Amino acid sequence: MKISGIKANNIDLGILADLNAVAKRLANQDSTIWGPNTEAKTRLNWVTLPIKSRELLPILDAISAWSRSYGHDYFILCGMGGSSLAPEVIASTYRKSLVVLDSTDPAQILNSLPADLSKTLVIISSKSGTTIETQSQFEFYKKKFIDNNLDPLDHIIMITDPGTLFDESSRSAGYKVINADPNVGGRFSALSAFGLVPAALLGVDVSILLDDAEKVSKSFVDLNSPAAVIAAALYSLTDQVIEFSDSNSQTAGLSDWIEQLIAESTGKDKTGRLPVIVEEVSSSASTIKIGFAEGPYDLIIEATLGEQFILWEWVTALLCYLLRVDPFNQPNVTEAKDRTSSILGTKSGDMLTIPPLVFEDTDFAIFSYINLSSISEFIKLSTGYFAVMAYLTRGKDDEIIKIRSLISTKSNVPTTFGWGPRFLHSTGQLHKGGQTNGAFIQITGEIDVDVLIPNKEFTFKQLQMAQALGDAQALSERGLPIIRIHLKNRKKGIARIIAELEKN
Repeated sequence: MKISGIKANNIDLGILADLNAVAKRLANQDSTIWGPNTEAKTRLNWVTLPIKSRELLPILDAISAWSRSYGHDYFILCGMGGSSLAPEVIASTYRKSLVVLDSTDPAQILNSLPADLSKTLVIISSKSGTTIETQSQFEFYKKKFIDNNLDPLDHIIMITDPGTLFDESSRSAGYKVINADPNVGGRFSALSAFGLVPAALLGVDVSILLDDAEKVSKSFVDLNSPAAVIAAALYSLTDQVIEFSDSNSQTAGLSDWIEQLIAESTGKDKTGRLPVIVEEVSSSASTIKIGFAEGPYDLIIEATLGEQFILWEWVTALLCYLLRVDPFNQPNVTEAKDRTSSILGTKSGDMLTIPPLVFEDTDFAIFSYINLSSISEFIKLSTGYFAVMAYLTRGKDDEIIKIRSLISTKSNVPTTFGWGPRFLHSTGQLHKGGQTNGAFIQITGEIDVDVLIPNKEFTFKQLQMAQALGDAQALSERGLPIIRIHLKNRKKGIARIIAELEKN
């Protein structure tokens, strides 16, 4: 591991001295670091995963052999947040093919279907087993296998905590189930079964990830270790925004995993650190800029993927100590889930207007509590950051990503981009629990083909819209500015928004 950059040595020595002492306590899994009544008491086993996860190796060999015996060559991972982001970056880094299904968008659900279901393995990954997105995806794929005269038991495996209702019902039904350590939180689970089972099925040598993580983690109790230096930098060299760039990185997609880890862990009690994933770093002096290869960054962290995983988990835990927040809870993620369920319960979630309609033409409609008729008017607001939240089809509507940098350039304000509902398990916590200085641009779209969810009273279209409306409601009730642009014609609507933002 190598840390460099123009601010690598510009760290407050008093903060470092404090963190040096805390690091020793963290290595001993001292749950009082963040206070007496935090969730740390049952969430600190990630510290020893580089060693303890070796107990999984025989299980990983066995499940991989079982999968090969069925000729599986198309792998789909159904999971949200920590259950999907680590496997996604592992697959990307090792250039393995993995379809990550962390969406409720009907078109994306259909796009995940392979040409040959007989060679498909679906990995259902949920810590609690109650995640609504993953439950719905499971029901969808189970029926697909049955409809194609295939036994779901030969094509679906489960990863979950032991003793959950999902664990027990899956075992009773005859599915293969791999249990994760229940004393590891979801976003700290990269080196647990949630990250390692999909990796092993793809043919990745997970022992290398564990070897690298174990070796580097031993250095984190040393004076001024990389974990302490980075945590101190994220605390003292920025008040809120951290820019991450994957440019030229050997671990493509790492920033997305770090985004969830930092945003969901720190973003509460009206404080936090907001990761902004950028194509090119800005010139703003108020942000700290981090890269993973040579470039114009304040900090450059060059390391293997196993080293990066354990490093950033330590960094986040230490940063939360400095911010005086519990890194292991996510109160506002639960709130978003509750609001979604409430809207679905009305059986009219796809007809509600939250916020109210203020403008409409042939290409899109705009909903807001502010009287405006364009996105350009909205980004003139005085705000700490903008967040683009796109409830669209990832892989098909990707042109919409361009508006992140356009908004940031035009407004001169940090701007994030997230696919919905994926971001609800990531930056969504910080949006509602962190600093109350964000402005939010929600983008939804007309759906041509809906998809039924077996054994549910709602469809994927209704679920996706309920998630969008529930989040908009939560933001609006906090007095935070929000605009929802509903694309009546997705292609034309996206093109118009981009053209508008490109104007001088």
